[in-house]
Amino acid sequence: MISKELEVLNRAGIHARPASEIAKTASSFSSDIFFEKDDMKINAKSIMGIITLGATYKTKIRCTCSGPDEKEAMAALDDLFERRFET
Repeated sequence: MISKELEVLNRAGIHARPASEIAKTASSFSSDIFFEKDDMKINAKSIMGIITLGATYKTKIRCTCSGPDEKEAMAALDDLFERRFET
């Protein structure tokens, strides 16, 4: 299991389109992937779960990946956050 803090860098925060991109990226891996913010823990493969985080600009989210492709999953999500969810 690996864990890393990711930061929302796009000014609009995480709304429907970024949530969809995050869930699509997370779903492409077999590892379990979770996001934690404050007292919430959600499955990163769930668009609705991601939206319920209410993550705005500069919000920090703890990402935890556990499974056979956890390193690749973390790298892909880290890259997606760094690119401000642009594909």
